[in-house]
Amino acid sequence: MASEPPNLTLGEALRQAIRFLSEHGIESPRLTAEVLLSRALGRDRVYLYAHPEAPLPELAWIHFGRWLHERTQGKPLQYITREQEFYGRRFAVAPGVLIPRPETELIVELALRNEATTLLDIGTGSGILAITLALEWERPAVATDLSAEALQIARANAAALGAPVQFVQADLAAAFAGHSFGAIVTNPPYVPAGDGPGLQREVRDWEPPTALFSGPDGLDHYRRLEPLCRRLLRPGGWLLGEFGYGQAAAIAELFRGWREVELHADLAGTPRVLAART
Repeated sequence: MASEPPNLTLGEALRQAIRFLSEHGIESPRLTAEVLLSRALGRDRVYLYAHPEAPLPELAWIHFGRWLHERTQGKPLQYITREQEFYGRRFAVAPGVLIPRPETELIVELALRNEATTLLDIGTGSGILAITLALEWERPAVATDLSAEALQIARANAAALGAPVQFVQADLAAAFAGHSFGAIVTNPPYVPAGDGPGLQREVRDWEPPTALFSGPDGLDHYRRLEPLCRRLLRPGGWLLGEFGYGQAAAIAELFRGWREVELHADLAGTPRVLAART
């Protein structure tokens, strides 16, 4: 694909790219090609179909060809475009942070059922939960991550979106001993270590392992979080945390001593988010 001369129209380039991606087994080849070509042009996707006879500029072709090759090597589309939408906002992402997933929006939806309160986001990654809730609640939040690279991305997202979030580099929430919060949200690593070979290559080969894996059964982080969050939450405070497929029973047992424990399913009907109250 990248060896073709840069004398194509947009329509021809798009058709060739769709065929190229399809031949390499890439999921959603048309959407992928549209996103990458429109980004190379600095236009929206509608422009591609409104101007199919327009010539493809050489510089755009260079970027487009490189990005197509990267995608066929398994690099996630979000890492190529360096962005992902979450709860109606665009967030910058990079290989140093987990790519935001639509199912994580369930944490936001559940949080917004409660009154605005002092919020701690543990393991913030790109900052999606802390930033979204700080903006929706219109009040400051605090977020932690062990990764300096993740915090750099999260701070940039907060600055771009105008969110009042304080970011702290820490292992879980070790920096907040003696503090108390009304709410804690978290999307910790929860993939069992042995499941790595079975993951999609886009996840296995590109997303940060420290944001994915958590011991033999995927619950090592939750075993540390349960007593920590119990100490950090003031009476009546609540915790919302995402967990993985098949972990519902173990999560419910781990938080059995809390005053209220509910497990909420995602749109596919899979238990996905723990809601626990002290």
